[in-house]
Amino acid sequence: MSTPPLPRRADPLLRDAREILVFRALVLGDWLCATPALRALRRAAPHARIVLCGLPWTADLAARLPTVDEFLAFPGHPELPERTPEPGAFEAFLATARARRFDLALQCHGSGSIVNPLLASLGARHVAGFATPGTEAGLDLAVPWPVSGPEIERCLALTEALGAPRAGLQMDFPLTAADHAQAAEALASAGVRGPFAIVHPGSQLPSRRWAPARFAAVADALADQGLTVVITGSPSEAPLAAAVRAACRTAPVDLTGRTPSIWSLGAVVASAALVVANDTGISHVAAALGVPSTIVASGSDVARWAPLDTARHPVLWHPTACRPCAHAVCPTAHECAAGVAAPDVISSALHLLERTAPCRPRSPAFAS
Repeated sequence: MSTPPLPRRADPLLRDAREILVFRALVLGDWLCATPALRALRRAAPHARIVLCGLPWTADLAARLPTVDEFLAFPGHPELPERTPEPGAFEAFLATARARRFDLALQCHGSGSIVNPLLASLGARHVAGFATPGTEAGLDLAVPWPVSGPEIERCLALTEALGAPRAGLQMDFPLTAADHAQAAEALASAGVRGPFAIVHPGSQLPSRRWAPARFAAVADALADQGLTVVITGSPSEAPLAAAVRAACRTAPVDLTGRTPSIWSLGAVVASAALVVANDTGISHVAAALGVPSTIVASGSDVARWAPLDTARHPVLWHPTACRPCAHAVCPTAHECAAGVAAPDVISSALHLLERTAPCRPRSPAFAS
């Protein structure tokens, strides 16, 4: 039997750092995919204070993660699409970050063309991060931007380059007793008393949404199996939920906008027998919580964003020449979504139910 190689010692940039800034100004699913890298970083640098820098919504996640000590809100940047800063907000952020004089700033955001100069301007003693040819300026350690593979693995490429061994691939989505209590209250007030499945027709971009009528066909098939079907989404997605309900012959429960936070929605997910959704944040929540899910991926890079456990979280998608899509709204006939048939999604969902139902633990939402 061969002896496994010893783990690489931490790079001096990491070993000597006392304050580490981790920059990733992205949305929920992106951050969940980065939590295994945060875990590796925490284990390799137990002495360091790890400061997570992201969009303001990320403060809630940072407060829950044992791998993070502090949060620094990033107000957005004129050249980044996720958020446009209010006047003066970016300058105030720069002043705050520079005053901290971080020992190490990690660019875990993207390929580097915009964010590497941004990180270099924060005044950290050292900067490490992803880079493509020509974007390495200002980095003490430039890690080649991975052009393939799952997002979890891509994030781990940065921490591994710093000599931080992996600490598992599971995503972290910590829930509290209060989250479960809020979920139980929302479900009870909606009249949900027994096993249920979630149908989540929304996503941030319209180009990533499967048709409401097809979600309705799935909802009806799940209801025919004796499950209550719960439609979830944010308040702004109420019209989508209404379109799904209008196309149903059964009567799903509409919980859209009725969960106080992403955490209480996560607790509803934790209670579900199954999730059927677009390739959006709730897909990563279901994967993090181990709740079976069938996902329809319209336009996205499936190899990058699909859950690692493909048996428990199958992703259905239709290949098109324009994938991955860069459009918020499809400029053609939305062929990627139209190519995924409702019977195929129904078959996948029912197979998951048959295979996983005997193993599902009793949820806190229905505990006596």
